[in-house]
Amino acid sequence: MIFRENGQFKSTYRADLQMLPILQDRVFMIALVAFAFLVVPFIASDYLMLSIVIPFLILTLGAIGLNLLVGYCGQISIGHAAFMAVGAYSAYNLVLRLPFLNFLVVLVLAGLIAAAVGMFFGIPSLRIKGLYLSVATLAAQFFIDWVFARVKWFTNYAPAVSTAPIEIFGWAVNTPTRKYLFLLAVLVVFTIIAKNLVRGHLGRAWMATRDMDVAAEVIGIRPVYAKLTAFAVSSFYLGVAGALWAFVYLGSVEPQAFTLDRAFQILFMIIIGGMGSILGSFLGAAFIVLLPIALSNIAPLFGGAIPANTLANLELIVFGGLIIFFLIVEPHGLARLWQIAKEKLRLWPFPY
Repeated sequence: MIFRENGQFKSTYRADLQMLPILQDRVFMIALVAFAFLVVPFIASDYLMLSIVIPFLILTLGAIGLNLLVGYCGQISIGHAAFMAVGAYSAYNLVLRLPFLNFLVVLVLAGLIAAAVGMFFGIPSLRIKGLYLSVATLAAQFFIDWVFARVKWFTNYAPAVSTAPIEIFGWAVNTPTRKYLFLLAVLVVFTIIAKNLVRGHLGRAWMATRDMDVAAEVIGIRPVYAKLTAFAVSSFYLGVAGALWAFVYLGSVEPQAFTLDRAFQILFMIIIGGMGSILGSFLGAAFIVLLPIALSNIAPLFGGAIPANTLANLELIVFGGLIIFFLIVEPHGLARLWQIAKEKLRLWPFPY
């Protein structure tokens, strides 16, 4: 009965098409956002902010971007960490060479540069798909890694690249709490944009292309437009996430932060969380960020019997096992489990 919709009548098209049509969902979401903005900054320690919450927020943004491409448009990519690197290096060079720009403008420009690069490497999707497309995006990962490692202009010919302090309209983002509030605001805005994109005509074009591209073309959807826009929007999100990862989390720009391991990490997030679901990006990111911490806390229970290298391999084994489990048992991931729970709550405590 908690999610019962009885008595919630829609008298206008606007009310019927709103993002959260059920009153309970709206109340829960408002309470959750209010808790995140008003309570978490006062109860979370600096360690919790820097080690768990801030990485979670940035990786969630990257997972949303990848989910738009893989989950909603069906275009497989394993080179998306390269687009994060493009965003990070673009933001660094924009701040270095155009210091008068506001950091918000830098984020948008870095995202647009990453979107342009993503569209270029998305061109093969017009002719190939599936495993062949994943190999093409993997080539993009290796090529962009090589460019940033070899072309010293991107690092201003310096062996170590440190990012400049962030200041937005006179507000310095220099403490864990301020970093958290800034990232949370960015994530909320980009989540709302993504949710509205997938509910609009562009999102329907992506999903039609994902389900059957030939049938989508027959009914008037242009595959060139659908696939390239998916690559562009996804790369924009990943570019912004890469810039935030470098400036807010790491405080430096380095190729080792955007390797193939990072690409697989974000891919695991949307597989475990649920492909084709914005909520799944949040759940998958939370799971991936918290799992290593949970495993490290379990190890002392065995009196140090589990060596550190075994623990690291155990983490990979758990990741692989969970991916196989979700692909077989529940392909839609944790988001689907949450949806099933909501359906049960609509009937509870009555069986009818």
